[in-house]
Amino acid sequence: PTTGRGGLENLVLPAVTLGAGAAAIIARVTRSSMLEVLGMDYIRTAHAKGLSERAVVLRHAVKNALIPVITVIGLEFGYLLAGAVVTETVFAYPGVGWLLVEAIGFRDYPVIQGALLLLALQFAVVNLVVDVLYAFADPRISYG
Repeated sequence: PTTGRGGLENLVLPAVTLGAGAAAIIARVTRSSMLEVLGMDYIRTAHAKGLSERAVVLRHAVKNALIPVITVIGLEFGYLLAGAVVTETVFAYPGVGWLLVEAIGFRDYPVIQGALLLLALQFAVVNLVVDVLYAFADPRISYG
């Protein structure tokens, strides 16, 4: 339908709208990070030891290439939250973004504050998860 909720098939276009740009940026950062890591000396040493290409990439390269990718994913989440406000408005999909736009139109300040608080909490939780993932991806990073 052009308005309101439908089934999962009605989420395809909004999801592609939000996800395509983020996926392209994450893919670009992943590629450049992997190319940088694959050119390092320890990768060459792993090849010299006789490890297969698959073992070198999975055991050594991916783990070290993940740090910039995790950072970008965390940043992109903020853009997805902002994009959700626009996407929910354009596709008339009832969500927090649509509620925020409606509340701004009616100057309903408590609802605006609540919606912004919810969006800020989501962003803070994602940043916390990103920090925890740093510790898993790079053992040199320690929080205490």
